[in-house]
Amino acid sequence: MKQKEKIIIVNKNDEIIDYKERGTLDKEDVYRVSALWGTNSKSEVLLAQRSFNKKNHPRIWGPAVAGTNDQGETYESNIIKETYEEIGIKNIKPVFIKKVMRKGQYNHFTSWYTAKLDKEISEFKIQEDEVAQIKWFSKKELLNQIK
Repeated sequence: MKQKEKIIIVNKNDEIIDYKERGTLDKEDVYRVSALWGTNSKSEVLLAQRSFNKKNHPRIWGPAVAGTNDQGETYESNIIKETYEEIGIKNIKPVFIKKVMRKGQYNHFTSWYTAKLDKEISEFKIQEDEVAQIKWFSKKELLNQIK
């Protein structure tokens, strides 16, 4: 029988204090997330729409890739793994942007990365249980969507 993945639980200083199986987190638990903004040479940003079947935030557009860090992973190793799993791209060179803590319905530290992904949409292979679709957006398109 396959052992369930365990999520890294941290304190307010992002120090590991525990590991818990997915689906067993308490409201006060703080965990780690890695997220990636994909860009290309045309100054476009790659966004992903979450699967319609996701428990948390279905259908929402957001970063190209995001994932919860499992036991044994660093923020960087997690984003490299998630990029391959969710959009089918190997060997990315993520560049760290910043780490932020978010408190609310879910409490987590997110390490944000960017990576140059000069590929056509047809070259990506999305994981359909995680991602409904991906699309390159120009700065103008993004600003119009925000309005």
